[in-house]
Amino acid sequence: MKTKKMILSIILSLLALVGAQILSQLVASIAVLVKIPSFIANILAGILYVTFAYLLIKLLCEKYIKGDMSEYNIPSFKIEKKWCVVAVLLPLIITAFYLLFVPGSFKQNVLDISSKLDLLSAGIFFTGLGAGIVEEMVFRGIMMSVIEKRFNKKIAIIVPSVLFGLVHIIGMGFNILSCALVLLAGTMVGIMFSLIASETKSIWNSAIVHVLWNIIIIGGILWIGTEFDEYSLLSYVLEAKSFLLTGGEFGIESSIIAVIGYGLVCLLFVLPNKKKGENA
Repeated sequence: MKTKKMILSIILSLLALVGAQILSQLVASIAVLVKIPSFIANILAGILYVTFAYLLIKLLCEKYIKGDMSEYNIPSFKIEKKWCVVAVLLPLIITAFYLLFVPGSFKQNVLDISSKLDLLSAGIFFTGLGAGIVEEMVFRGIMMSVIEKRFNKKIAIIVPSVLFGLVHIIGMGFNILSCALVLLAGTMVGIMFSLIASETKSIWNSAIVHVLWNIIIIGGILWIGTEFDEYSLLSYVLEAKSFLLTGGEFGIESSIIAVIGYGLVCLLFVLPNKKKGENA
């Protein structure tokens, strides 16, 4: 693949992500205007986000890249059981670490039923299901595949992972230390997702890990951080002030504990399989 086509494919895939997000939120807004309950509109937005992105990426593959989606790590839907286990254990173990070993206090968000449904529906269906799947289709599907076709697998794993870290900084207004920590953590989790997708040749395995991470860690059920979160049902407010332990301004997703978790998944579940494949 030529460099120009690779770059344009990456740009178009990112535009597909943004376009799908805007369209899904627009439909959800219209739904609310016609008196559909907002929690149903949130569910609709999450489902449409994935649907629109999938159709736009399919169009990109067929009309511009000229290849089947399976060539770009987006085959028919199938998830290996091992990754379902990893998807559950990774966020739960990190959550348990903070609750058991880091001093803090619980603070409940006093909300009515309607507000609770709004928070949970948005967290589970849009932030969890929607963002988790769409980001995998773009970063570990199109982006990683076209870079590998132009260069090699190592560059294809590293470059999208760095970009994945960068997009979590844009527009956030973090200080320099927080930006550096987010870039490190974002790159590390990106490498984890990339290795899963590359090893299994499917974004669906990395997507299940990404989706459940988003739902459990930032999905509005339990927030762990240095301050109370008004967008979660329950907050565990940390007393610790250690920058590495709290993750700075971004939160525990960029903490050293999370980074260790990402690394352990790579070491324990991905690399051993890779070695088996090479020795077979």
